[in-house]
Amino acid sequence: MKNNLILSGLHLSLNDAHKDVVSSKMEKIFKHEEKIIRARIELERSAKSSSHENEFVAKGHLELKGTTITISSASDNIFKSIDDLVDKLDRGLRRRSRLKKVKRKQTSLQELPNAA
Repeated sequence: MKNNLILSGLHLSLNDAHKDVVSSKMEKIFKHEEKIIRARIELERSAKSSSHENEFVAKGHLELKGTTITISSASDNIFKSIDDLVDKLDRGLRRRSRLKKVKRKQTSLQELPNAA
């Protein structure tokens, strides 16, 4: 299955290094969860505050069946923002799968007393 990865830059021109880093890091996410419909990564350079001249924000949107996970990460270095974003997305997917297992166990435990 071909991975659907959309990469865009806001106030930032993307070069091949950015594209290569994002695609290689996102392979980890796509291998971890096969039910991802689409992944959209937005890289943005924002100069909102005077204390941070160049703050880079990486936003990730994972569209899954039924839900969408949206996470962002900000740093002074764009590559550090990308690394942090991928780690946060991985944790979000693991948390989502863990919550599904807990809900599955809770419903089965609740059904047993009612059946008796």
